[in-house]
Formats: sequence, structure tokens, C-alpha cells
Amino acid sequence: MKKLNFLMSFFLILPPFLLSGQGQSFKSITTVNVQSLGPQKLGNLPAVITPVNNPQSNLKILIGKQLYFDTRLSKDNTISCATCHNPAMGWSDAGPTSTGIGGQKGGRRSPPVSNAAYAPLQFWDGRAPTLEEQAKGPVENPVEMGNTHESMIRSVQDIPGYVKEFEQVFGTSIVTIDMVAEAIAAFERTIVTTDSPFDRYVRGEDMALTKLEKKGLEIFNGKGHCTACHWGGYFSDGRFHNLGVKPADPSKPDEGRYTITKDKADMGAFKTPTIRDVALRAPYMHNGSEKTLEDVVDLYNKGGRAGDPNISPLIFPLGLSIAEKKALVAFLTTAMTSLNPEVANVNPIPASELPK
Repeated sequence: MKKLNFLMSFFLILPPFLLSGQGQSFKSITTVNVQSLGPQKLGNLPAVITPVNNPQSNLKILIGKQLYFDTRLSKDNTISCATCHNPAMGWSDAGPTSTGIGGQKGGRRSPPVSNAAYAPLQFWDGRAPTLEEQAKGPVENPVEMGNTHESMIRSVQDIPGYVKEFEQVFGTSIVTIDMVAEAIAAFERTIVTTDSPFDRYVRGEDMALTKLEKKGLEIFNGKGHCTACHWGGYFSDGRFHNLGVKPADPSKPDEGRYTITKDKADMGAFKTPTIRDVALRAPYMHNGSEKTLEDVVDLYNKGGRAGDPNISPLIFPLGLSIAEKKALVAFLTTAMTSLNPEVANVNPIPASELPK
């Protein structure tokens, strides 16, 4: 028994290239290639880690869901979290950039809330370290909800149903912005997509992927160089890269991560989004500049937009054939789309059912 345990431990710590083999076996097309940056094997998502200072409970999650769909958090009662992070649109919106209070257009599109619990930093530029901090931002953003924390809390505090629920969960009838953010984050940590055809394939259902999708997975993890940034169960490194994306306004290019770090190396760099459910979230990139997945693959295939002085060294011409691009798009379109109904079929809470 000791010998068996030793052998199992030995294989667990072997580097990916010693486990991958030469053929297109299950392991070889899910283990990230050694020439890529990503060190984590592609696979199922692990369990969500809940912060010690914001434990989950059924009622807290329910409050968070109610708040998520409640337009009364905005200044004019028209915008909710779900306005820009819509379950029916892959937990994002129709883009190309998001629309907030008064029909104002933001400069970036909404990143998906689904699986955001796995992101080490939130927002395209990583300015929020947690889901709790992220939940506070849109309320005060003049283009998004256009409210203030103080005014929003007064609105919630004036709703007896919310006050009763918050008292049950937090032990006080005095609602705070931290309590609102913790409830919304608790709900968002339940939005996890775990049952795509790819997930079923990883769990041993060989027929879960078609031959074309398996070829696409092979390209994703090989010639397509996708796992340089999209690796692990989350299919993202959580880091920031300049991909040579076409700016929405060339005269005012978005500085991305640079606005937070002031590091010139971060100029025009944006967080790697997960590619889980990516087919549900067109258009693509932080500014919605690529209309389809075919457009995205073409952008990567040619090595990004020419002339960007700060483009990531991970971006270079790939030389994919038409057939290889087709296979890659097939993998992204079908194999990565979640089937679990508790996430894919979440319906908005009607205003008539929100706390009164």
C-alpha cells in the first residue's frame, strides 16, 4: 500500500510534458503543452473557495439574487446588475459595450459574471480584488447605475422585506454597503458552469465531443497557442495581456491595466476572459470589436493588429489553415457551452416578487 501511495504521489508531481505522451490520447489533448505559458491542465472547475469573512448561506444567496435583479439599486430605477450581466446572454450583454443609466454607453463591454468566482481580480483592468469590491463599483459609476452608495442604501433600507432578510442573515436591521456587496457576491459564487460537453469529456464520456471538436481541442492546446493564456479549469490565467485589439476610438486608445498599475508594460493590456460559454457572449474583446468567434480566431491567426508597439510576445502569426480554424471554432462554440440548467436557465426575478 505504501508503494502504491508513493507511485501515485510521484505521478502527480510529474511535469505535464512527461504525462502527455505522443498520441492524441485524452491526457495529451487536455494537458497544457510545455511550450505554452500556462502550467495547469485543462479540466473541470474545482470547488469555489468561499472567503472566511463572507460565508455562504441559503438566505444570503437569495438576498444576493434579489439585489442582482433589482433595478432599485440604480438612481432612476432602470438598471440592475442583470441589465449588463444577463443570464440569457452568457451573463454578459449584447454589446459591443454596455449601456447604463440614461442610455449612456460605456467604453468596455461587460465581462461575464459566470465563473467570476475563480478570477483572482475583477473588471477588465483588475481594479477590484474581490467579488465583494466589484459589486460596489457599478452603483456609483455615473455611466452605469449613476447612484451613490448612501442613496442606494437608503432605498434598500426603506424596503421592509429587505430589512427583515438582512437582519436574519447579518443580525442587524441597519443595512450597509458591505452587507449588500457580500450578499451579491454570495449569489455570484453560485453561478458556476460545470457541465459543458468538454466537462463531460474530461469526466470520461469520449462521445461527448465530436471528431471535429476533438480536433479543435487539439489545436486549442497546440498550434493555436490558446493555452498560453486560457488554461486550467477556469480557462484563463487571470493575467493581463495586450492582444493587438482594434481600438474603438484610435484617437483615445483604452490604456487598460496601465490605468491601475502605471507600469508601461501594462499599456493596453486587459484581463484574460474565460472561454467557458464564450459562444453566448458575442461580440468579443473588451470593446466588442470582434463580432464573431471566427473574427477572433482570424485576429489571433494573423498575430493581432499590426502596429501596436506594446503587443504581448505571446501573440504572433499562427498559420492556421481554414480547416484548423473551423475545428477550433467548433470546439469553442459547442464543446465549451454549459448545459447545467441551474446556471444556463436562471430567470430574472420579476419586480412583483422582489421584497416590498
